[in-house]
Amino acid sequence: MRTIQAYRFALDLTSVQERAVLAHVGAARFAHNWALAKVRAVLNQRAAERSYGVPDGQLTESMSWSLPALRKAWNAAKAEVAPWWPEVSKEAFNTGLDALARGLTNWVDSHNERRAGRPIGFPRFKSRRRSSASVRFTTGAIRIEPDRMHVVLPRLGRLKLHESARKLARRLDNGTGRIMSATVRRDGGRWHVSYTVEVDRADRVPALPGSTVGVDVGLTHLAVLSTGEVVPNPRHLGQAQRRLRRLGRALSRKTGPDRHTGRGPSRRWQRARARLGRAHARVASLRRDGLHKLTTRLAREHGTIVVEALNVTGMMANRRLARHIADAGFAEIRRQLAYKTTWNGGRLRVADRWYPSSKTCSGCGTVKTKLALAEREYHCQPCGLVLDRDLNAARNLAALAAEYNTAGSGPVAGRGADQKTRNPGQAATKRQPGTAPADQTGTVPPQGRTTDRALNKTR
Repeated sequence: MRTIQAYRFALDLTSVQERAVLAHVGAARFAHNWALAKVRAVLNQRAAERSYGVPDGQLTESMSWSLPALRKAWNAAKAEVAPWWPEVSKEAFNTGLDALARGLTNWVDSHNERRAGRPIGFPRFKSRRRSSASVRFTTGAIRIEPDRMHVVLPRLGRLKLHESARKLARRLDNGTGRIMSATVRRDGGRWHVSYTVEVDRADRVPALPGSTVGVDVGLTHLAVLSTGEVVPNPRHLGQAQRRLRRLGRALSRKTGPDRHTGRGPSRRWQRARARLGRAHARVASLRRDGLHKLTTRLAREHGTIVVEALNVTGMMANRRLARHIADAGFAEIRRQLAYKTTWNGGRLRVADRWYPSSKTCSGCGTVKTKLALAEREYHCQPCGLVLDRDLNAARNLAALAAEYNTAGSGPVAGRGADQKTRNPGQAATKRQPGTAPADQTGTVPPQGRTTDRALNKTR
């Protein structure tokens, strides 16, 4: 099975090498801002001409937003606008132009409703302090040294790694991997190099091919499995809040930059900002490590995994729980399971967002109309089942695997679930495709509203 995989390694750069990398990053930002200014100038000129009544055939010629067109325009003007261009690799300018081309394409697709998700705004100019420092190389000398502790990149030369690149080197030596690009990025004060590799992965089979597990995520416990296993929520951000507050207060007492007066930041402010960035990077690394270990173990053990399509964006609208939801990483768990199950020969099933897994009895199938957030145990009146609500939801998700196989591909609604959980005697009206769901009062709920199902999963 051929797939695209990333290998990320930390770098130990000297001061000279770091200045060279920063020069490439600055070149990418310069090319991006120059091309964006040119695109905006053409758009504003055409808009002004239209306001004067100029016919469309006589308007200023439009500018193509594709990467080849932007690169052609840059090559024609770089000698005048950037006479220092030979000092850095051409890949640096291509990085900025490619980012702008992607941003403009996403904006057009979102504006024309061809792109799902949140609306995408028009690209903005990149700032030296606020934008992420990164540069991408696709051509030139990109290789791993035989000692596996050094890498070679165009114009940057030989760079020392903080860790061994033996995993990637083995694939390159065996012919099961091909480097497509290399990206140098700064995260939390440390530089990393990430290789995008086309990998020929061997076919694998889970340890239990016939096993089906339902995964119910939440805040009290990070995940509760239908097997009865409970994965505790480490709450990395919550545990680091005291240190982050202290570092934030220390940063606020230093003399920072002021764009209104042109004042630059002091060295103490820069050091305090670096300390705060490293603390945030440590929290992100701990969260990433824990989620990878959990999802890898699930994908290697079970043949079928069932999760929910939670409305994380709507859940984040709850200001009291937004920080805890972001710390748990619900969307990241589903994203990692999506590709890891494919790598390991398993299957990922996604339950419909409106399926009431917490309100449904895993024993007899009775669905409750309401389930308070404070009820941590599920009590079923018809069959007398008493069970932890998260474990009950996980078992219901596991039971959906059979319905998924019967229904075919796509999210499983399960037992006729709709946007509202109704009483057994209340008839469910079928919503026409393409229309917004209506609540019991007949009004259309606003976009992004935190649903009852979303709140139930956050406690």
